[in-house]
Amino acid sequence: MVTQPAHAPRLELDRELTGVRDDLLRLGNRIDTAIDQALAALLNHDRSLARAVIETDELINRRRYQLEEACLVTIARQQPVAIDLRRLIATMHAAGELERMGDHAAGIAHIVLKLNAATQLPLSNFERMAEAVRRMLRSSLYAFAYDDLQQADRIPVLDDKIDEYYQQNIRNLLTYMLEDNTVVAEATYLLWVSHNLERIGDRCVNLSERTVRR
Repeated sequence: MVTQPAHAPRLELDRELTGVRDDLLRLGNRIDTAIDQALAALLNHDRSLARAVIETDELINRRRYQLEEACLVTIARQQPVAIDLRRLIATMHAAGELERMGDHAAGIAHIVLKLNAATQLPLSNFERMAEAVRRMLRSSLYAFAYDDLQQADRIPVLDDKIDEYYQQNIRNLLTYMLEDNTVVAEATYLLWVSHNLERIGDRCVNLSERTVRR
């Protein structure tokens, strides 16, 4: 009778852990692209691109549940304990956070479709805010995937910058609304864009906290 080497179960578990980690990174890359495209749609009033972001959100949702299913299958088949079990459970939570970030990107795309024309209000601060959010996403995702606790600890500091952009946008947009009541609807939509970006930053903080608490 052929017997498995004693280390075979560990090798199989490591292979499955690597698989779910790589799937999580791919999901994160999709979110990063969705944020980039949602802002590009806003800046250029590209309704076709906005619709593409919304369609991609459905794929992101499916990938989230596929990843969660893969984690559950690994738990059932391999019966991991201690840090391996915590890693898989944390990965399921991380997939949920990423999926919600995708919802926020889709929310921005929906706002683009609500705007009748390209906004005449300045958007440079939104562009900078989105770039900062994307850097934060990549940093928090890397920290989570590779157990980089030092990088995870830096994420809340990055979130402080996102909050600064958010407050600046609120002040600027309220000023425009007070000075010209014809831009109230447009500025209100942009407030929601800023809110969606700020919420993505908060989700990145949640992701970093999962890294620290394993």
